[in-house]
Amino acid sequence: MKQPKREKSGQGESNSLKREGSGVKQIKKGSLYYLIGASGVGKDSLLNYVRPLLTKRADHPVLIAHRYITRPVELTGENHIQLSEAEFLMRQQHDCFLFTWQSHDLYYGIGQEVADWLAKGINVVINGSRGYLKQATHIWPEIKPILVTVSLDKLQQRLEARGRENAAQIQERLQRAAAFSQLTHPNLFTVSNDGSLEEGGEKLYQLLVAE
Repeated sequence: MKQPKREKSGQGESNSLKREGSGVKQIKKGSLYYLIGASGVGKDSLLNYVRPLLTKRADHPVLIAHRYITRPVELTGENHIQLSEAEFLMRQQHDCFLFTWQSHDLYYGIGQEVADWLAKGINVVINGSRGYLKQATHIWPEIKPILVTVSLDKLQQRLEARGRENAAQIQERLQRAAAFSQLTHPNLFTVSNDGSLEEGGEKLYQLLVAE
């Protein structure tokens, strides 16, 4: 696979200007929330929980960005935008993405439209990658990572219940999850998802609408 091109840095450094009458008003830039967590912690479930709640906040909007991914869309999976590898690379060549990364032979992208939303003062949530966080912070220094956590016992129960991994794969995922506890970032938030979906979803929702 071809290697992704490096994105331009420093895109998060300026606010926007909006004309009002004869004057110019500075618009406060929106916040960019970068949701991360180990496989099985429930990121997608939490996003699906808060999505309808966020649509009711038209006066203080928070948008969940769709990801561009080179894999087919599944009825029960993430509602992403499917691209072929050729389509992805063409868009990347023309700077259509704010962020891109690769995982398991797939390309992932976050569109440049996110920068436009942020410039308008809209807060945005993206489903990110822990391995890409350093580069994402370089591109958008004010990024606010949200780490979804689950106790290892609870995570093992969930992985066994969903039945997608064998015993060895579950142990590998548990080891990866343990590594998340070492994550540090100056703007890091954490959301515990050990309880019910409603409990975890409300925690995430309150964090996103706090500003």
